[in-house]
Amino acid sequence: MGVDGEADAEFLALERELSLLLRRARAGQGELARAVHPQLEPAAYGLLVRLIEGGPQRATDLAAYMGVGKATISRQLGGLEELGLIDRAVDPADRRASLLRVTPLGSERVAAVATARRAAYVRRLADWDRRDVGELARLLGRLNGVLTEPN
Repeated sequence: MGVDGEADAEFLALERELSLLLRRARAGQGELARAVHPQLEPAAYGLLVRLIEGGPQRATDLAAYMGVGKATISRQLGGLEELGLIDRAVDPADRRASLLRVTPLGSERVAAVATARRAAYVRRLADWDRRDVGELARLLGRLNGVLTEPN
């Protein structure tokens, strides 16, 4: 059916709600970044979280995962290093390369922010049934999986 068809109303509602969620998430990422360190750029916060979740990685792998160029990733990683949130180690698989890893300070700060964020979700969704929260998480995971697949 076309955009005017009955079946498309659900997709228009989905697009509207996702757009609102993404705008709020971008604003929230800035708050999270500032909570980790007042000088941390919001985009660099995502790199820090990725390093925590995925472990030590090369800058090129991070750039590919995040979908950004070498210059952008270098600038953001430099900022994380200057703040003492990440450091570099020799890559044992290729001693010419380095792996980026989160410092204890970086881990500690992100953990504190994550704990506060989860507590906020618990407060805001206190009147939701836990099954609904689980279903929302499952559906968002399914959507994320579809959105990462090539067209």
